[in-house]
Amino acid sequence: MSFKATARYIRISPYKTRPIVDAIRGKGVKYALDWLATYPAKRAVPVRKVIKSAADNAKNLESIDAADLYIKEVRIDQGPIIRYFKPGAMGRSNPYRKRLSHMSVIVEPVHKKEV
Repeated sequence: MSFKATARYIRISPYKTRPIVDAIRGKGVKYALDWLATYPAKRAVPVRKVIKSAADNAKNLESIDAADLYIKEVRIDQGPIIRYFKPGAMGRSNPYRKRLSHMSVIVEPVHKKEV
């Protein structure tokens, strides 16, 4: 059984968060949470929150501990873009684009093979 958590309209560009997610895809949830807690960038905080939420969903619904879960799928999708203008050189206006992202995480229990 898989457990899912999503976060939408996060004010961090998906281009900046995808390299972080690529490093933890397929790893254990406990390892990923520990790794993200020590990662020195602010953009790792929402990723950690979404993974923790998916692990908590597993704990509440099926009483599965975070150590027994692995990250099956992590997606960072492009959200809406906030466009605005600020003054530029020589009286011109410069366009700015603030990108938002949507995250979704799916975790599953690790099935150990019996000998």
